[in-house]
Amino acid sequence: MNGPFEMADASGREPTQTSRIGPCAALFLYSTAAGLCLSGPVLLTVAGFTGTAGLLLAGVLCTVLCTPLGIVLWAHTDNEREYNRRLDTVGVPATAEVTELTDWDDGEQAGVTVGLRISGPRCPTFEATWKRSKHPALRVGLRIPAVVDPADRLFRIEF
Repeated sequence: MNGPFEMADASGREPTQTSRIGPCAALFLYSTAAGLCLSGPVLLTVAGFTGTAGLLLAGVLCTVLCTPLGIVLWAHTDNEREYNRRLDTVGVPATAEVTELTDWDDGEQAGVTVGLRISGPRCPTFEATWKRSKHPALRVGLRIPAVVDPADRLFRIEF
């Protein structure tokens, strides 16, 4: 999944960062996605049986707004779980060294963008960014364990 967490190298390949999603978190995310997808149709069904105009409007709005969000959440969770399975299978240990810390605040959330230099005995060195919440232990020069799939530069920070 490409996004704001990556930085391309000379070969054009972009590193992809993934987060660990365990079974409990996956169950929660899949349940939330299913709830979002089903809320509109359930309200529409109830509105059909009761004839309530307010429920009909709520059902239409939930279907139009929540169903796409549920589908995106489900797909994102599927991708993250796939990436984690791949890293657990073919990933090699690496070290991510913090090279830069930059605060960010988009009005709704705030955190820090962490510049990383990722290297390991069986993976070529590359640089990437990691956007996350602030943590007092993060500092320039800190070395953090990571797992990398050198074939496509998929990585997970073990922090």
